[in-house]
Amino acid sequence: MEFIDTHTHLFAEEFYQDRNEVLERALKAKVTRMLLPNIDSSSIQALKDTVAISPEHFIPMMGLHPSSVKEDYINELELIEKELFSQYPYKGVGEIGIDLYWDKSTLEIQKKAFVKQCEWAVELDLAVSMHTREANREVLDCLKSMNVMPKGVFHCFSGTIEEAKEVIELGFKLGIGGVVSFKNSNLPELLKEIPLDRIVLETDSPYLAPMPYRGKRNESSYIPFIAEKLSDIYNVSIEQIAIQTSTNAMDVFNL
Repeated sequence: MEFIDTHTHLFAEEFYQDRNEVLERALKAKVTRMLLPNIDSSSIQALKDTVAISPEHFIPMMGLHPSSVKEDYINELELIEKELFSQYPYKGVGEIGIDLYWDKSTLEIQKKAFVKQCEWAVELDLAVSMHTREANREVLDCLKSMNVMPKGVFHCFSGTIEEAKEVIELGFKLGIGGVVSFKNSNLPELLKEIPLDRIVLETDSPYLAPMPYRGKRNESSYIPFIAEKLSDIYNVSIEQIAIQTSTNAMDVFNL
């Protein structure tokens, strides 16, 4: 049995002091592969340094996070493009998308940056890891406007059942993390209408730790707590959750 954490920022400064121990705990929890989505040009070196610790377990992605799309976004995109099209073994384009929680004024340039990176993903046959905070509709509309849509994951999915069904009808997976364990989450009811073969596991660490660690630093070793909650929702064994979600992740990211 193995788990795959499809979205974790283990290169972040929150892990500078104990990254090796975090990896050891993840492996002990049978989380054997962790996909690392980039943020912007300032995080590239930290991302690569983390992958160098254990390339077997840390799997890199490259992208420009929507919250980093500012006036200089074209320069940022040029740096991201150079990295993505290099010989470095990136396995996805991320973290990309649209975020309307922090700044609605940049919506138009966020759209441009998102679509451009999706086009690169199609060209390179890579999956996208999409950030869609308060922007499911905007992201879906951008995807539908493309001649060829990429494959990928709606990371940290939150939305309506109608949006969830639209996402999976377009062929995308839903990234499910610690929020599913929160008492006020609508995800347990929503997931009862979503097939398990459309789900991948993620932590988004250091953020959004599942119960019983809510409010503390998240890490990949907490994936089994998310899987346990999904085991209850789908009424299958945790082993079956591990097998199916790992198969889903390997399929979408070509692992």
